[in-house]
Amino acid sequence: MDLEEKTVKVNYIYKGKIVNLRCDEAVLPDGRPCKREMIEHPGGAAVFCVHEGKVALVRQFRYAYGEALLEIPAGKLEKGEDPMLAAKRELEEETGLEAESLKHLFTLYPTPGYTNEKIYIYEAVNVKKGRQHLDEGEFLNVVYLPVEEAARMVEEGELCDAKTIVALQHYLLQQK
Repeated sequence: MDLEEKTVKVNYIYKGKIVNLRCDEAVLPDGRPCKREMIEHPGGAAVFCVHEGKVALVRQFRYAYGEALLEIPAGKLEKGEDPMLAAKRELEEETGLEAESLKHLFTLYPTPGYTNEKIYIYEAVNVKKGRQHLDEGEFLNVVYLPVEEAARMVEEGELCDAKTIVALQHYLLQQK
């Protein structure tokens, strides 16, 4: 069975600095018309990094949730930017850590029901201390946790960020 929905007309409602909002006219596989609300996002890159036996996390206030979350270092891709270079940049900017290399683990589709965002997740290899240099208007605290403590925090609902949970679980599976 053909599952593809065909776009008839793209309708932009809002074009912003980070996201664009559309309400498109489309056609279902059976020919019936429908509307599809979509958030366009340039995507992001994130890094799972264990340094000196601890996972490097950042605590950052997330306006949409109204709370500070613990997350692996991550950031938005600039137009045409290589996700690996973005991940390397974000690791250094946010934590001051420098990776000799990055290993691509997987690409995560965080919310496929209404956004085209993809998050490219990497693992840092051979990490050394560098210098943190946050973007203007970026406020965060770097937190180093033993991997077991981070895993406990996931189990107890204290660590809720999806990309962080998936990267941590992947790491733990690789350790078995």
